[in-house]
Amino acid sequence: MLRYVTAGESHGPMLIAIVEGLPTGVRISIGDVNKELARRQLGYGRGSRMAIERDKAGILSGVRFGRSLGSPIALKIENRDWQNWMVDMSAEEVAEAVELVTQPRPGHADLSGVLKTGQKDIRNVLERSSARETAARVAAGAIAKAFLGEFGIWVLSHVTSIGKVVADIKEAPRPEDLEQIDESPTRCFDKAAEIEMIELIREVREAKDTVGGTFEVLVYGCPPGLGGYVSWEERIDANIARALMGVQAIKGVEIGEGFDIASKRGSKAHDEIFYEKGRGYYRNTNRAGGIEGGMTNGEVVIISAAMKPIPTLMRPLKTVDIITKQPVDAVKERSDVCAVPAAAVIGEAVVAFEIAKAFLNKFGGDALGDTRAAYERYLERLEG
Repeated sequence: MLRYVTAGESHGPMLIAIVEGLPTGVRISIGDVNKELARRQLGYGRGSRMAIERDKAGILSGVRFGRSLGSPIALKIENRDWQNWMVDMSAEEVAEAVELVTQPRPGHADLSGVLKTGQKDIRNVLERSSARETAARVAAGAIAKAFLGEFGIWVLSHVTSIGKVVADIKEAPRPEDLEQIDESPTRCFDKAAEIEMIELIREVREAKDTVGGTFEVLVYGCPPGLGGYVSWEERIDANIARALMGVQAIKGVEIGEGFDIASKRGSKAHDEIFYEKGRGYYRNTNRAGGIEGGMTNGEVVIISAAMKPIPTLMRPLKTVDIITKQPVDAVKERSDVCAVPAAAVIGEAVVAFEIAKAFLNKFGGDALGDTRAAYERYLERLEG
């Protein structure tokens, strides 16, 4: 099974991602991994941390001469800010006193985390719950993208709204539009909305506040049949939703038209099926977002996600000190005003990993050639 695990704290020495289950022979480029990491740092409204970190990954194992070995792939991403936190985040006991963080931020993992674990220093929670960890997930997602690229499957994202500014997307972007999207300060495919989004973020920054939004992830080239209907654990829509909801600050996920379908009649909610020799089965609409019955159906996979405003505010909300139980202002950490463009890139990574996992679950193979042979036989059967 393809899987990954991450390790590391926000202000620790580095982040680690370990990817296990990739077949041998997949072309892995550290340049491509670093390109994905750089895309995660894009976006108007990012905070001062982005001025410090210039994320670069290093491959520690699992790759030789640019090809996967079939063994676990370990990647490291060093935190440049570690130099400023060597005492506060030391793995060894320190003689000098370190100031405790005791003012939990509303909307963050702070209070629930210390209540769950019985700790008295919120830093022991916030360091791992921080979205800094997602850099490791993007690195793991880059490995998944490299695998999917071998089979002509491409994943991209774009921002569909920030605050109340909603993009007017006439036609969904395609893989060849990704460069244009990344050139946008808000990663928006609608230039008019981009201008309004920038102005909104500027206003929010001046108010010392934060703002959230929505983004869309699209997967092109998926064959029908990834996922499963036999067990709930196999359903690819459920696994994608879980992966996205596991990204910090994501509060909602929908597949295709999602909640809008609930208000429609069945005759207007589903995608009629057609067949054409040489083309196979197809739909003229894609309300289902490319997934039916827990499986991909051959159409473009479309997922939308909603990101809440970041809970770390420069004008903190009211809270209660966990030691004194007295009312105080929440702790202030460096934060972004808006991180929706970055969240969209992280969304790409976790969706790509779920697609790659489902692909390998279906076609298997210890070597890329075996996976390819099984996939080609499957396509031949579909054509027959």
